[in-house]
Amino acid sequence: MLASFFILLEAIPMDTLLQDLLNQLSNTNKIHDLDQLKSKILGHISSQMKGMKDLPIESRKEFGAKINQQKNYAEDLILKQREYILKQEQQRKLASETIDVTLSPRGNNLGTLHPISLSLNRMQDIFGQLGFDVADGPEIETDYYNFKALNIPDNHPARAMQDTFYTSSNNVLRTHTSPMQVRYAEKRKPPIKVIVPGRVYRVDMDATHSPMFHQMEGLWIEKGISFANLKGLVIEFLRKFFDDESLELRFRASFFSFTEPSAEVDIKSKSGKWLEVMGCGMVHPSVLRYMNIDPNEYSGFAFGMGIDRFTMIRYGINDLRLMFENDLDFLNQFRGEM
Repeated sequence: MLASFFILLEAIPMDTLLQDLLNQLSNTNKIHDLDQLKSKILGHISSQMKGMKDLPIESRKEFGAKINQQKNYAEDLILKQREYILKQEQQRKLASETIDVTLSPRGNNLGTLHPISLSLNRMQDIFGQLGFDVADGPEIETDYYNFKALNIPDNHPARAMQDTFYTSSNNVLRTHTSPMQVRYAEKRKPPIKVIVPGRVYRVDMDATHSPMFHQMEGLWIEKGISFANLKGLVIEFLRKFFDDESLELRFRASFFSFTEPSAEVDIKSKSGKWLEVMGCGMVHPSVLRYMNIDPNEYSGFAFGMGIDRFTMIRYGINDLRLMFENDLDFLNQFRGEM
């Protein structure tokens, strides 16, 4: 393997120790041993180089050239032996690994959509049939879009650091998808019909809450839009999503900074218990102005819902954390829903 290199080395003057070290290369068959021998060889050449300072100036050039020749050829030999050892190891490994072609194959298992993805797709299909566009926005938001443009005052509890994740630049991880109401509308003229699904973040964690969760915002702005339009849309959506045309709903008066009047929506479960599922209301005139829309000419409503919560209710999931643990047994339950 290394014979041709040794032939070349015969023309290069070297001491007996270096010649002996180089001769050992061809008998080295492990990378660890090769690395140790490499250290000895290069260490010896380096020590020879140090002796150059004791030579007369006129002899240093010739001596340096000879040492560099030794170093280059030694490194070539080491590299070739390394390649040889690796190749031999690969051949030994291939020879020791056998495949029993008579064994039955494992087969291919198809994956399934996550239950949150299933719910999101269903929501988008329903709202798509009702004429809504789909929009997306940044998850790192400015204070302006996340709070101010939504008519949320400076002293509102939602701005507190125990509720909101702040970045070093004093932006926030968006606490809701509502900022896209203003972002989307300020660049468009009514009529506007849009839903905005996405991830949102709040400082919260238990069986029914997560610091990161999924929300969907909806917005409809047009001339003559009223609360009656809002109720009709919400009833139509909820009955379609839960596959229950007789689903009972109720609207309770509530308060949100960006809507007036505002309401929370409950549905009655099969056990007869009322469950709160979403908030909604008529877009506040101040928010319409932030959108560059005249509240005296246009009106509209907005609604927001937790996609994770809808998923838990639809599929009977009692612990939100199950949806973030990547448990295959849990996820395989939804294979038939695709």
